[in-house]
Amino acid sequence: MIPLITRLSPHISWKEGVRSRTALRKGIDNTPGIEEIKCMIEVAELVFEPLREFVGGPIKINSFFRCKKLNTAIGGSRSSQHMKGQAIDIDDTFGHASNAEMYHFIKDNLQFDQLIWEFGDDNNPNWIHVSFVTHRKNRKKLTVAYRDENGKTRYKHTAKHETRTGGLSPDTGPRA
Repeated sequence: MIPLITRLSPHISWKEGVRSRTALRKGIDNTPGIEEIKCMIEVAELVFEPLREFVGGPIKINSFFRCKKLNTAIGGSRSSQHMKGQAIDIDDTFGHASNAEMYHFIKDNLQFDQLIWEFGDDNNPNWIHVSFVTHRKNRKKLTVAYRDENGKTRYKHTAKHETRTGGLSPDTGPRA
């Protein structure tokens, strides 16, 4: 039996964690199990909340938990950490910090398994994907997602954050 909870952390409601327009439209039940909920709480408390404190205001959650059926429906990776409750996609829609600023804060200050600069340009991603695990050591894997000349999504893994064109992206500090 799934426990009745209303919040995953002080700034993430249950509804934000499981919300999906695609799931609603297709009638998909996107309810996580106990293990997925535990992982979601860890991501919320150990990644999202410290980032929220740095940002000083709300951060949009594009996607958090995705059941397998939903993940398939949206064309997600077959090994997506979203299906385990271990990944969250976030976006700077409220203007408190850019996606690049949030990316660099996570990269420089928090533990994470994978951090993806999702599309955008060399100065700012369209959104950020970040994952966190507790069953093994977090890899601190940095990745850039981009579309190739045929429009196919490609991923570039780097030791430092290199842009899709090969240069280092600017380190952006807090806004003045």
